[in-house]
Amino acid sequence: MGMPMELNTMIVTKGRESREEENLFRLTKEGYRLYPIDIPIEVRKTIESETNGMAVIQKIAWTNNQTEITYQLVSLNSTN
Repeated sequence: MGMPMELNTMIVTKGRESREEENLFRLTKEGYRLYPIDIPIEVRKTIESETNGMAVIQKIAWTNNQTEITYQLVSLNSTN
């Protein structure tokens, strides 16, 4: 029996992202997840929250039933 794979069309951080460089972030999610690569997708703190901005995922790694993504923030929504 294969591992379940979840398809995600946005990045939901729940505040767990870590900054690698100025606009490059890393996020580890439970389970194995597929994300679109090389096209801008929404970044949100929670599924229900407003969009924080748009990001392009540059790398996905699957290990130990976790998915680690590295993404670049390409636009930011100001929260005034």
